[in-house]
Amino acid sequence: MDKATLVGLDVETGARIVSVLEDAGIAVKVALWMVTSEYEAGRLVLASSSLDQVHPLRAYETVFEILHGKFVHETPLLLVLRMRDPFIQSLRQLFSKSESVEGMRLGGQMIGNRFIEDGYVYRIR
Repeated sequence: MDKATLVGLDVETGARIVSVLEDAGIAVKVALWMVTSEYEAGRLVLASSSLDQVHPLRAYETVFEILHGKFVHETPLLLVLRMRDPFIQSLRQLFSKSESVEGMRLGGQMIGNRFIEDGYVYRIR
């Protein structure tokens, strides 16, 4: 993934990851691609109440166990955040009244404790 922009394959892969997690019983509340200066490359950000119940490292293990073998290419870089994370809380507050956010682009803005250079939203519930 290019640092400055999100490309088509990433958007499709993210949608598939959300679908696979949902099929496995993980109710994904927040899912979006995010490019930020905080990281060298973009991340698929995920948040779910069911992943909050475990240690953060265990949340990653759970996600990777579910995704293992489901993709021909490498699993993209992920950022699994707790529902109480300031970034997740801010996203949910900002978009709580939006009917649909799927496909929305974010960028050039501070949300919670993170500056988003570019982003593509799958869901914010």
